Amino acid sequence: MTTTGPVPALADRAAACADRLRAADRVLLASHIDADGLTSAAIATAALSRAGIPVETVFKKQLDATEIESIAAREYDTVLFTDFGSGQLDVISEHVAAGDFEAVIADHHQPASPDDCHPDAVVDTDGYADFEYHLNPLLEGINGASELSGAGAAYVLARALSTDETDNRDLAALAVVGAVGDMQAVGGELVGANAGLVEEGIDADVLEEGTDLSLYGKQTRPLPKLLEYATEVPIPGISNDQAGATRFLEDLGLDLKADGVRSSDERPGSGGARSASAGEWRTWADLSDDERQTVASGLVRRAVERGVPADKIETLVGTTYTLTAEPRGTELRDASEFSTLLNATARYERADVGLAVCLGERDAPLERARTLLSNHRRNLSEGLTLVQERGVTQAGSVQWFDAGDAVRETIVGIVAGMALGTDGVDSDKPIIAFASTDDDETKVSSRATGPLVGRGVDLSVVMGEAAQSVGGDGGGHDIAAGATIPTGEESAFIEAADEIISEQLS
Repeated sequence: MTTTGPVPALADRAAACADRLRAADRVLLASHIDADGLTSAAIATAALSRAGIPVETVFKKQLDATEIESIAAREYDTVLFTDFGSGQLDVISEHVAAGDFEAVIADHHQPASPDDCHPDAVVDTDGYADFEYHLNPLLEGINGASELSGAGAAYVLARALSTDETDNRDLAALAVVGAVGDMQAVGGELVGANAGLVEEGIDADVLEEGTDLSLYGKQTRPLPKLLEYATEVPIPGISNDQAGATRFLEDLGLDLKADGVRSSDERPGSGGARSASAGEWRTWADLSDDERQTVASGLVRRAVERGVPADKIETLVGTTYTLTAEPRGTELRDASEFSTLLNATARYERADVGLAVCLGERDAPLERARTLLSNHRRNLSEGLTLVQERGVTQAGSVQWFDAGDAVRETIVGIVAGMALGTDGVDSDKPIIAFASTDDDETKVSSRATGPLVGRGVDLSVVMGEAAQSVGGDGGGHDIAAGATIPTGEESAFIEAADEIISEQLS
């Protein structure tokens, strides 16, 4: 086996895929629409372009038989699938066997069963459908839910596509954004094969790994808002309490607004803090190292005083990933904020905007992305409020809610994940959410927690088997998965999902 590349176990597969792509006159690249899918597409697009291979990129909300048929109709000899494709090998293999196109797949989802695929197009690898140009960590014993994302697989491919001009290590930053956006941080840190990608990003000087307050919005949110919205670890008197968050910071002696703050190279001990204009609200990125330590220590003290469990308090500080080439104080500087920005584009039918930002375009694409992000945040807030107002229904080992058409099908899974652990939503049970689609179908999204997965919950199996039992289709990862089912089958689906989850937990 070849032992080069960021993930040695995948080196041979990556080399075979790269060789096939180099042999193509042109490539159609099809990818998913979430942050992982967008970064996957950007990484692959950049690598193909640098290698002098013409590429056209398209995005699909879901990859079903109809969408694969539309791809086949494009009359490309070579199609590269990123962040999906493995689970759809049953349909893809039929087109490959028919000579419609040659497929190359860089994915991390569970591959289809070989029994469901065309025998002339696939082979059996440990019960998974496999073929010559198939780059998937699961085929080499690497966990695709926590150790390598779709963007990670695309990055491994990009490294195999390296040219004399570039080794593509600079694309590692996007791979980390994709992994973080795909909720692959275990205990707040990227592990397994993902850790190798982080190393390459650091070596390429496009990434920094550090330890910091593990709250969302450190680059862009005003300090009081940062703490007010910090519901990852609810702290009484601060979380969801604007006045309380402001008082807490003022009592620490912090200046909440800039007053002619000097630039970071002039201010001792600033730790690279950016310069804020006078009168602006300061953000976490504006604080000196000493100020950050003061806030972090104060938060821990307050949490202890208010009886927050010790295991929750420990999560207040975690591993952070900073994109060093991006300006301080912007959404692009922090991997978590970057991934949220991307989710706000493709999930609102503007994947082209997200792709442009990933590929380095700023100005108009970035401003459009920020507008979409503002709308995205509002929709998420309204979606969470809807769940809190309607409540969730408990059904044995699972809990669920039906958003109907009040929440977009493309974000209902994010809302479900946000709801886990809030008042009235049990964090010890997986949550399932339904949303209406434009067709006569219902979108199903499910989310679990790390501890639930540790106890045996695998939502990929749940979504797949429960959906099939009612005439639908589903899959994903152990901690987050989705399905599409016929409208009207929601109750039967919940019954099936409850039975499967009960068995997994027994």
